[in-house]
This record gives sequence, structure tokens and C-alpha cells, in this order.
Amino acid sequence: MPSLLEALERKYFAECEFENANQPELHKRSDLPNDFTVTKCGGRMEFSIFIPRLSPLTSVPELLVLNDCDIDCAGNFESIREKCQRVRELDLAQNKLQDWQEVFNILKHMPRIEFLNLSKNQLMSPASALQAAPTVNLKNLVLNGTYLDWMCVDALLQNLPVLQELHLSLNNYRAVLLDAAQEEAEAESERCNNCQCVPQTHSDKTEAEVETETETCCNLCQANRKLTRAHPTLKTLHFTGNPIEHWQEICRLGRLFPSLESLVLAECPIKSLQPATTASSATAELDSASESHKYFPHLKLLNLSCAQLNSWADIDELAKYSQLQNLRVKHWPLWETLECTEHERRQLLIARLPNVSMLNGGGKISVDERVDAERAFVRHYMDKPESERPSRYAELLAVHGKLDPLVNINLKPEKRIKVVFTYNDVSESRFVDIYLTVNDLKIKLEKLINLAPNKMRLYYLDQDYKEHGPEEMKFPNKRLYSYNLQSGDEIIIDAKK
Repeated sequence: MPSLLEALERKYFAECEFENANQPELHKRSDLPNDFTVTKCGGRMEFSIFIPRLSPLTSVPELLVLNDCDIDCAGNFESIREKCQRVRELDLAQNKLQDWQEVFNILKHMPRIEFLNLSKNQLMSPASALQAAPTVNLKNLVLNGTYLDWMCVDALLQNLPVLQELHLSLNNYRAVLLDAAQEEAEAESERCNNCQCVPQTHSDKTEAEVETETETCCNLCQANRKLTRAHPTLKTLHFTGNPIEHWQEICRLGRLFPSLESLVLAECPIKSLQPATTASSATAELDSASESHKYFPHLKLLNLSCAQLNSWADIDELAKYSQLQNLRVKHWPLWETLECTEHERRQLLIARLPNVSMLNGGGKISVDERVDAERAFVRHYMDKPESERPSRYAELLAVHGKLDPLVNINLKPEKRIKVVFTYNDVSESRFVDIYLTVNDLKIKLEKLINLAPNKMRLYYLDQDYKEHGPEEMKFPNKRLYSYNLQSGDEIIIDAKK
């Protein structure tokens, strides 16, 4: 497998070559420029122009991309320092790197580097190997799909004092085993079935085995959780695709990164935005639930798309995040249960979230859209029982006052009208669907007058313009509403001769 230096030289420092330069049939002519050669081909002469490749680089560009090159080591560090002196962003995703010391040596010899992507490298070094790692000036680190354990994450963070953005997506984290604040009493009284340090698969085990295993699991989770220093420089965290279900685990991320401004939790199966309640710690948990937003005092962007949230109470929790401006909440089970249009759902969301200025992407919520949403929210709940009204209803009622219900004006044409059918001087009034075609009407009339559709002619007589006479309905695929049929108009049936 190649080293980083070999992959780099192969991509950026290949020697300049002239194709076909050594073939004997190519001849130079003194009367032609040096770029021209002449090929003898039978009885004719062919002229070729040779354009050399660009001369070798003295150093690589600021963005160095070497992903999926099977790199397993660095190579000669002095050559790396010489050739990578301009590098600020390094992409080493999907390689074969395993040793963290090798990674830090690479960073040591690229002093200007600020972005590093190590996604899908199996970096298996123990956390102890990172304790003496050099401090580097990385601002953005991508560790997606590395399955790095939390002790290694902590050791890395201790050596990255200016890190601003961290990617930990797709690492199969079921719990956050780091915390930056002393846990409350619920850590000891939390029920074992809330532990997430291992998958909960008990389908083929007895109740006693399940109880023993979950107790061991819970003890293991508490034993492995580490209290560490907070990292106030981190502003953005990507945590997509990790199977975490409980919001109390996400709150630990808030304590770890108290200055967090952007948090991406897409495709995390979170079931509630409140910590799980237990019988022995109900009061403490309720207090914690009401204050969980305090762990994210600077949060401006939150992505919760594809979460397993199914309650408007979770939206009301999000309204407590005073700095939250950009929110994504697509593909929730809650939306599938609502009997309203997508526009009406958006209005209900906007009205409940007074601080959010951008919802599910797109443009900024305008003042007019917010006012319309809030007024629609008041009308939506004003006829519902008081027990079903959220607390936001009273706030908006104080702002907009009691509103009159909107008049439901339906401008669609009636689907069924009463038409007079006349055949052989016999008239009968019947309801007819105006979306039928002329041919469909003939088929229905066949049962009424016992006359085949192909033997039938229909004439339309407008009740307001009888003096103009009837109009033949001669187009079989034309729909009845296109004749501007009204209740009381007449259709005359005539048999073909």
C-alpha cells in the first residue's frame, strides 16, 4: 500500500513527458517550429503538434485531496513538510490509516492545516497513545464512520484547543460517555431499561436473564462514562445517523460544548426532547426537562429531521431555545397523523416557534407570513376545548385578540346538477355528474330510454337562451361542464335515422 508521500507524488509530481517522443518514425524538420514533428505514413506526410504536460509543481495546492488511495502511513516527513507547506485542507477519507501517532506526525509537518477529513479510516490506537500527542491548530475535524470510542474522542479534544467544527456522524453511538458537569441523582436511580450502551435485544431471553443483563449493562454505562473538561471553542457538531433515542444523551453534548451554535442530529431516532422519567426520580427529571434548553444557550441551528418525535409538546420544548433561528423537522411521525395540508402544518409550526426565522430550509420567514400563521393558529384552536389548547394560544390571543372565523368560500363548480332530459316529448329531471363525458352520458342514458349510444344524438338547450335553439353535443370525449351546464338546463335526446 502506498504512503501519503507516494500518493501525493503520483498525483501532483509526475514527470513531464512527451508522448511518442522516442518513436523512430518521427522526424524533426528545420523549417518547422520545435513543437512540430513529421510522420512518414506510406506516400504522405503527417504533421503532429505535441503539447507537453504542465511542469511539475514545487508544492501542492491549499486543498489536498487523497481520499480512497489505500494510504497506510505518512512516508518521509521532511519531503512532506517541503511539498505541503501551503496545505490548509487535507482529505484522507477512506484510506487504511490505523495509527493516531502517524496522523499527528502528518499534522506536525503541515503547520498551516486547518481542516482534516479522516472518515472511514479504522484508527484503532488506544486513548493512551493520544495523551502525548502534539497540540495542533485544526479548526475542522471529520471523523464520520470511524467508530472511534469516546475516550479517544476526549483525548483528541484535549489536544485540539482551537477546534470549531467536529463531525461524528455514522459512528453507531448509542450513548454519550462523556460529560462536563456532575450528574444529578437520576444517574443512580435511572432505570436499567433506559441504558443505551449496548443494543437492547432480548427477544430470545428469559425475564431473569434480561434483568441481569440490563443491570450489568447499566452499570457498565455508568462505569465507562467519564467526567472531563468542557470545550468552549467548538461551534458546530454533526452527529447524523447515530442510534441515540434519549434527549438526556444529547444534553451531555450541550454540557461538553457550551458554545455550540449548530447541531445536526438528522436520522437520529430520538423519541422525546425530554429526559426519560422514572418513578423514583420523577421530580428531579421534570425539573431537568424544563431546563434542558439551558445546556444550549447559543444554539442557532438544529436539524432533527427523521427523528421519531410524535408530539406537539416536543415543538413547545424547542420554543424555549431562545437563540434558535434555523430549524429542520422533516419526516416526523407526528406529521403523518395530522389531518391538514402541508401549508397549514407550516403555519402551526411557525406560530408555535416565535424565535425561528428559517424553517425546513428555504427563505427567511417574512413578517407577513408570521402574522398570517399566528392568526391561523388562533382560529385553529379557538373552537377546541380549553384542555386541548397549548399555552401559546393564550399568548397569541393577547396579541391578535379574538378573531372571527374565516368565511368558507368555495369557488369550485358543483359536481352534480339537476338537468331536464327530453325524449319523444317526455321530459324527466335527473341529477347528472358534470365531469362525465358526452359518451359516458350516452351510456347511462341507454338504460333509461333503451337506445344504444351509437344510435343517439344529444342536444343541449340553455334555459336562458332558448331563442338561440339547441346545440348538438357532437364531441364524445368532451366533458359536460365545458358546455357550462347549469341546474334547470335541458338535454334533448334524439334517435338517429
